[in-house]
Amino acid sequence: MQNIEAQQAFQRLLTIMDELREQCPWDKKQTINTLRPLTIEELYELTDAIINKDWKGIKEELGDMLLHIAFYARIGKEEGQFTMEEVLNAICDKLVRRHPHIYADVKVNNEEDVKKNWEQLKMKEGKKSVLEGVPVSLSPLIKASRIQEKAAKIGFDWPDISPVWGKVKEEIAELQKAVQSNDQAAIEEEMGDVLFSLVNYARFVNVDPDTALENTNRKFIRRFQFMEKSALERSLNIASMPLHQLDELWNEAKLVVG
Repeated sequence: MQNIEAQQAFQRLLTIMDELREQCPWDKKQTINTLRPLTIEELYELTDAIINKDWKGIKEELGDMLLHIAFYARIGKEEGQFTMEEVLNAICDKLVRRHPHIYADVKVNNEEDVKKNWEQLKMKEGKKSVLEGVPVSLSPLIKASRIQEKAAKIGFDWPDISPVWGKVKEEIAELQKAVQSNDQAAIEEEMGDVLFSLVNYARFVNVDPDTALENTNRKFIRRFQFMEKSALERSLNIASMPLHQLDELWNEAKLVVG
């Protein structure tokens, strides 16, 4: 029953999308290029809801993402490129093809076997590099994580965590050397190497570096805004306060807002 209801709801969305495309002046004007920045915005709103564990927000943002998918599919149909049915069948076929341990007779022992099979199957489908699937426009932090994950799936990886931390310390030492030499180009390069090695270390300790950094960003914002509020309540100008007073407010913020 649930599948039937979901199918009916999805068909309702497609029908509404057709009506909007044919009747609404704004919807008529949209192209894949005008939709692109809006889609990115919707995706970030979804990730915000996920980080906040806002299930109501997640439900709403998933709906917005589905609307965009329906919009692109409608435009694709108008351009004679593809239909929604082709989009859905393509992903279904891909999932069946890349899960031979479910839909064929391939045996796997664990999650890592599944990941390795996935990359091998992608190569058989015509990929020239295991890194081809990493979008160029990904944020650098997420891109570094995805690059390292994909390289690891074919065995290009450290044997354990110990040398990974050693690599982090090595890159930090090289950064410090570059700073001492006052070579700006070298500083930038070594800073990139430090960040890349830290992302790799995060993978070994099972931490998503993008989520970790975003949580720290939000923590800093909470504390800093508490400082601003506290200074205002005390008729102080935070911009002109000496550092030792700012540190006192910061320590207070750590206790109060975490």
